[in-house]
Amino acid sequence: MKSPAVDKGLKERPSPRGGGEGRVRGMPTGAIAPSPQPSPSKGEGDFVRLLLLIVLCLCGLPGGEGLAFEFTDARPGYSFSFPRDHASHDDFRTEWWYYSGTFVGSDGQRFGYQLTFFRSGVDPGSKNPSRWTVRHLYFAHFAVADVAARRHVYFEKMNRAGIGYAGARPDRLHVWNEDWSAELSEGVHRLWARGRGYEIQLDLEPVRPPVIHGRYGVSRKGGGPGEASHYVSLTRMKTTGILTTGGRVIPVKGESWMDHEFTSAGLSPNLAGWDWLGLRLSDGSDLMIYRLRGRGERAGEIVSGTLVRPDGGVQHLDGGGIRLTPGETWKSPGSGAAYPVRWRVEIPGERIVLDARAVFPEQELVTAESTRVTYWEGLVGVSGESGGKAVTGEGYIEMTGYARPE
Repeated sequence: MKSPAVDKGLKERPSPRGGGEGRVRGMPTGAIAPSPQPSPSKGEGDFVRLLLLIVLCLCGLPGGEGLAFEFTDARPGYSFSFPRDHASHDDFRTEWWYYSGTFVGSDGQRFGYQLTFFRSGVDPGSKNPSRWTVRHLYFAHFAVADVAARRHVYFEKMNRAGIGYAGARPDRLHVWNEDWSAELSEGVHRLWARGRGYEIQLDLEPVRPPVIHGRYGVSRKGGGPGEASHYVSLTRMKTTGILTTGGRVIPVKGESWMDHEFTSAGLSPNLAGWDWLGLRLSDGSDLMIYRLRGRGERAGEIVSGTLVRPDGGVQHLDGGGIRLTPGETWKSPGSGAAYPVRWRVEIPGERIVLDARAVFPEQELVTAESTRVTYWEGLVGVSGESGGKAVTGEGYIEMTGYARPE
C-alpha cells in the first residue's frame, strides 16, 4: 500500500538540494551513467518542488475542491479488465505501481528490491495545449537491500511530464520517470532502474492471475463515500535479470510482487499512518494485510487483508479475523522513528500463525526530495504455521507515520 499524498502529520521538511539523482544510504557517492531521457534542469526541479507544495495543499482539501478537474471516486461495481487495468487511470487523482521482491545472484548472494512509480493528478482536463502544462506529477522510489552486507540504499525522483521527463500511458502499462521504467510487453513486466553504483534490469512473469482486493471491487480506506481504492496485485512473479552493483554484473533469479492502486480519496486528517505486509509462503499461499492507524489512544483502526490459497483461490479477510501484533522495534538514528521490525500475524479462521522479522532493521527511506514521507520499507523473513503445517516465507513490510514531522 502506497500513497504519495501525505497529510501534515507525515510531511518532512523539503530538502534544500535540487536535482533528481537520488539519495543513498550506506555507500559513498559514485558515477551515474548518462540517462537516455532528458533530465530536468536545476530550475525545472525547483519549479516542480514549488508545484508539489501547491498540490499537497489542494489534496488536503475535502474532496479536492481546489482542483479544476473532477476526479472519479473508487466505488463498488467497477469492471476490471486486464491487461487494460494495469495501465494509468487518469480520471483518478492518485495512482501507484509498486514492485518488490527478492532474488539470488549466481554466486548465492541474496538481495531484496523495491521499485515504485507514483502519479498524482493536478488537472488532467486542462485545455492548455502547451507541453509544459502540468496535468500530473510523477514520483518514483528505488531501493536495494544487500542481505549479506546488511546494506540498504535508496534513490528517488520527482518530475512533471515536460518533454518526456516522466509519464504513464493510459492504453497499456508503461510508466517511467527519466531512465527508470516499468513496461508490460508480451505478458512480461520489464523493470529498469539505476542509481549510484546500482542498477536492475528485470523481467517479471506472473504465475497467477491478478488478485482484486476488498469487496465488490473496492478496498476500503475509511467509512465515508469514496474513501476507498481499486487495488490489484500480482502476488507471484517469476523474476530473472541482472543486478549491477560495485561494478559487477550479476545474473539473478527470484520472485516478485506487484501492487497497483488507484483512488481519488485524500488521506483522513485522523490518519496517523499505516502498516502493510505482502508475504509469500512456502506452501504456495500469499498474504496481504494492511492496517490504517488512527490518531490518539482511543482512535480506531481499519484492518483488511486477502489470502491467496495454494490452489489460487482468493479469500477476503475482514479486520475482525486478523490479529496483527507489533514486536521488537528498531530506532532510526537518522529520523528518530521507532519501527516495529518484528510482527506476529494471526488468522485464527485459517489456522495461520506467522512471525515476520526484518532480515536487518536498517531499511528506512527519507524521501525529502520527492513524496516527503519518511517510512520503513524492507525485506522480511517469515516462519510459522498455516493450516496446522510448518511454513517459511519472505516478503516486504511497509510502515509509515512513525517519524515525527519536522
